[in-house]
Amino acid sequence: MHSLHPEIKPYARHELAVEAPHLIYVDESGSPDGLPVLFVHGGPGAGCDALSRRFFDPTVYRIITFDQRGCGRSTPHASLENNTTAHLIADMERIRTHLGIDKWVLFGGSWGSTLSLAYAQAHPDRVQALILRGIFLCRPQDFHWFYQDGASRLFPDYRQDFIAPIPVEERGNLMQAFYRRLTGSDQIAQMSAAKAWSCWEGRTATLRPNTQVVERFTDPHRALSIARIECHYFVNDAFLEPDQLLRDMPKIAHLPGVIVHGRYDVICPLDNAWALHGAWPNSELQIVRDAGHSASEQGITDALVRAAEAIAHRLLDLPPADA
Repeated sequence: MHSLHPEIKPYARHELAVEAPHLIYVDESGSPDGLPVLFVHGGPGAGCDALSRRFFDPTVYRIITFDQRGCGRSTPHASLENNTTAHLIADMERIRTHLGIDKWVLFGGSWGSTLSLAYAQAHPDRVQALILRGIFLCRPQDFHWFYQDGASRLFPDYRQDFIAPIPVEERGNLMQAFYRRLTGSDQIAQMSAAKAWSCWEGRTATLRPNTQVVERFTDPHRALSIARIECHYFVNDAFLEPDQLLRDMPKIAHLPGVIVHGRYDVICPLDNAWALHGAWPNSELQIVRDAGHSASEQGITDALVRAAEAIAHRLLDLPPADA
């Protein structure tokens, strides 16, 4: 069973000005001459942390992490202005050209898988391979399942806390009800909604209860960016056209990819990964039998670290990685 690589500090940090008012934080670690890989975090709104760079062998990879607009160390915090999928794709291109990278590997989980696919389909000539986890296709049924009716049947106790800030008469459309509070002027109601939204996600992210994951999601600073930015994207259908990601898979069908998905993923059910794999002939689907959604679960961590090894060996024409 593979675990994360040892802790590593960045060797370079960058702050890139994009459309006002946004400033994007980027850092690099690992080998400056290594295989470039971009870690595309989830949420949207979650940001990166010290664990993000530890899925990759630092002697092989040039590891780039960045905080998407409005979260992590990017500023202004929790801003929704000029914050859409198209803006994030443009930011990724800005990072690539700023760092002088011709092509790179994309590594994204949950919303990070969504954004990685959207970027690759927009710029297929700039991507060498993709490693994706917890696939999120952002279809109407995917939003309905997690935020309205579906996952709620598995976690009625957690759902009670999730919907607590919303009056009964507004619960017929929970995303819109949360959006009104998360974008309103009442800061107390805003934070109450943010904590409820993020706690629901943190509690359901793992197969077995994990207090560290819940604490990370419910930290007030992070909860605000996660809830505001996620809700902003999701009430706008992630700023994607209907079935855009599956429709445009022929643009990147030639690219190698590894899909890692937990069998018991409640946030992004397995049918997301199954549909993507069916539309992507050059992909390998790994279903982790004893895991949910989170990359921190042992089986998913193992599969992701192995996938990073395998992709590096394939692209660098090295001997196959040890089993």
